[in-house]
Amino acid sequence: MLVSTKGRYALRVMIDLAEHQAEGMIPLKIIAQRQEISEKYLESIIKLLVKAHFLSGLRGKGGGYQLTRAPEQYTIGSILRLTEDSLAPVSCVSENAGVCSRAAGCRTLAMWQGLEQVINSYLDNITLSDLMRRDADGDDYVI
Repeated sequence: MLVSTKGRYALRVMIDLAEHQAEGMIPLKIIAQRQEISEKYLESIIKLLVKAHFLSGLRGKGGGYQLTRAPEQYTIGSILRLTEDSLAPVSCVSENAGVCSRAAGCRTLAMWQGLEQVINSYLDNITLSDLMRRDADGDDYVI
């Protein structure tokens, strides 16, 4: 599993909005500047997040974007599954995979399925709220 820039940027946008939720609607331009992401690229990411009801948006003066729920109600897994084609470690265990003709005799299938469960479980147990905490040891990495 390799998380794309779309997935990483979506996380950055969601964390940014969570950290600034008291400010109300945040214009796209401000988010793009704070996160150093192209506005054009950010538009496509925001569109996905709005369509999935992760964000609400308002056009015009005083418009912008904001979270639709509290930060603790968004899991990192849900955000990444929205932006990535798959979080599966190999194609044969992804949701879109067809039936593999070798599945019945595959000695590694159960291992890959187990790894996928570990990945999903791990990412589903981390919330935006968790990533907003800057004081935890080891949380000094950049997404």
